[in-house]
Amino acid sequence: MATANVVLAVGAKPIFADIDLRTYNISVDDVKRKITPRTKAIIPVHLYGLPADMNPLMELAEDHGLVVIEDACQAHGSLYKGKKAGSLGHMAAFSFYPSKIITTGEGGMITTNDDELAEKLRMIRTHGQVRGYDSVIFGLNLRMSEMNAAIGIVQIKKIDEFLKRRRRNAKIMSEELSSTEGIVLPVEPQDYVHNWYVYTIRLLNHKIRDNVQRYLRDNGIGAMVYYPTPLHKLPLYERLGYANERIPNSDLASKSVLSLPVHPLMTEEDVVYVAEKLKEALRRLS
Repeated sequence: MATANVVLAVGAKPIFADIDLRTYNISVDDVKRKITPRTKAIIPVHLYGLPADMNPLMELAEDHGLVVIEDACQAHGSLYKGKKAGSLGHMAAFSFYPSKIITTGEGGMITTNDDELAEKLRMIRTHGQVRGYDSVIFGLNLRMSEMNAAIGIVQIKKIDEFLKRRRRNAKIMSEELSSTEGIVLPVEPQDYVHNWYVYTIRLLNHKIRDNVQRYLRDNGIGAMVYYPTPLHKLPLYERLGYANERIPNSDLASKSVLSLPVHPLMTEEDVVYVAEKLKEALRRLS
């Protein structure tokens, strides 16, 4: 919802494209269908830490004169065709919320290679000021505190090790679940590097998803559903008239995905335990 709400915050109208059910990222084909003369920007979300398919999106943007803003809030350290997430569009937003790959306690970061945009963003975060007490444009107090920044400086020094452990844990999880029936494992397409922010499976029988989650949580496993309600069906967007949008892949994913922990503090034994409990849940509930 954070991605869509920023569109409302500037007085614009969000248009929802469906997802690719293989990657859970924005469908390039559906974006093509939904571009109109009123379209101003594309905001692809690198969901679960896997980058969206950026090259065709950038080509679309160039053809239509659009800005591409990456939502890289879950994609710290991820790669797309050799380039880091956050360096692919015209600008990108990262989150440093406590659950992310690295944290500052709260807050985030914007990246861009456009000097003019960078200067404007610096002004917006400090009441539109350039040198101080000289507001040139409208802005707010959006600065990160020095204490938050200090935490982030230490965290970013550890990111390579965090990513290495997540990759190890995701690899073990995939090996343990490779022959398990009734689930679809997450993918890492060729020329992509997933950061494994979360390890998201999809249950072919979506009716048992919530019971599987409950079984795992009863066994001490923090299995989560990201996200149980698709954006267009949230109460806010229903009131704005989006309830009847036809976005079938998003609807299906919201009913059937389940994210398993693979965070850096987990040992190999922890990962195997999660996989075994998942298989146990599926045997009992299927």
